Amino acid sequence: MGALVGWGVVTVLLLAGCGERGETHTPDGRVIIDYWEKWTDFEGDAMQAVVDDFNASQDRIFVRKLTVSQIAQKLMLATAGGNPPDVAGLFDYNVATYAERGALLPLDTRFEAAGMSADDYIPSVWDVCVHRGHVWALPTTPATVALHWNRQAFRDAGLDPDQPPRSIAELDDMAEKLTVVELERGGETVQVRYPELTDAEKQSKDFRIVKLGFSPNEPGWWKNQWGYWFGAEMWNGQDEVTADSPENIAAMRWHGGYTEKYGIENMQRFGASFSGSFASPQNPFMDGRVAMVLQGVWMYNFIDRFAPTLDWAAAPFPSVDPDNLPGVSISSCDVIVIPKGSKHPDAAWEFIRYVNSRQGMERLCLGQRKFSSLREYSDGFLERHPNPYIEVFIDLANSPNNHTFPQTSIWTEYNIELNVAADRVFGGIATPEEALKYTDDRMQWKLDRELRRWEMTKDARLAEWEQQ
Repeated sequence: MGALVGWGVVTVLLLAGCGERGETHTPDGRVIIDYWEKWTDFEGDAMQAVVDDFNASQDRIFVRKLTVSQIAQKLMLATAGGNPPDVAGLFDYNVATYAERGALLPLDTRFEAAGMSADDYIPSVWDVCVHRGHVWALPTTPATVALHWNRQAFRDAGLDPDQPPRSIAELDDMAEKLTVVELERGGETVQVRYPELTDAEKQSKDFRIVKLGFSPNEPGWWKNQWGYWFGAEMWNGQDEVTADSPENIAAMRWHGGYTEKYGIENMQRFGASFSGSFASPQNPFMDGRVAMVLQGVWMYNFIDRFAPTLDWAAAPFPSVDPDNLPGVSISSCDVIVIPKGSKHPDAAWEFIRYVNSRQGMERLCLGQRKFSSLREYSDGFLERHPNPYIEVFIDLANSPNNHTFPQTSIWTEYNIELNVAADRVFGGIATPEEALKYTDDRMQWKLDRELRRWEMTKDARLAEWEQQ
């Protein structure tokens, strides 16, 4: 958990109608604004440094940063109870839901009065801050995902460590060469690379995975969104869910193909050996058991901490058609908002604006070892950045084939349903067509319901937003 300066670590327990949170002014007369944030450890330390800089930069406002777990649920509960903090950090996928439930203050008027513009930001970062034509949040730390590979594992398998796969087909081929299995041959236990197995041994799957070249289920955080690398979309941006599109079906078939190849029991046994070990030396990529993985810009931090001698590199994750579908990635962004009911919205906005200054943004993002949400960088920012592949992630953020989480209030449920579908296919319980058709039907019904609700309330809601 990150060190919090001045006020300590506060565990926030919320009930509707809970009381005041202490002093409203510092001894020297500055108004205190409460800022709830989810980060701990070095990420929390990085934001605390920005808070300290802001508090030292003026003598009217004092930001009191509180670390809050499960922030999305607790902030909604506090807002409904009329006792929210003045400013809060959320995830990008929370914005649409919070906005449509009337839990945020729109920032349009303040944003325009400050002379700020959408053109100041990386487009994919800016998009997640806007919903139904209004600005609800400003970005803090962005991230994209890319292929990470173990260069020494490539050498051991006879592959060029400087040539990552360019296509899904090349990825699958390299993954086989990087995979090492153990089995009984002639009364002896031997270890061989997967291509060295006989057809009968491959068919029987009577072996144990020792090292795996790649698994679409590791770490499993994006197993429901592989369709992007096959040219899919999750919805049409308005009124249609597209879970069972041909591209998504192809991606899900590829995903399930790994258990067909290596065997569901072998894959489950291998995965169980490192379950829950992401932020540790036992992470399967960092300890050499998995040679290639899809991971975010944050992975550098964990490699640096737990496997500093690892010889690794990063590049765009290959798509099914690299010539026509280059630079595919998924981006996400933490955001900062003013909850409805904030007692000091103007002071909260002043802090948010400072965080979104070049000075504040670069201090935060360099502290978390991410790239800035802003288009322009200060001289030396990239040179000072410790991640040697930071420009790979920046380029992916600006790629036309980069995808953000769908900005719809049903995304949280949709995400869960897609995960269930991926698990059913990976486990051989359902075909891709069956799993995704079921998901599509369920989520289309929920999207239709949400759109009907919006039509019933939009006039009043839009009028309310315009007045705030």
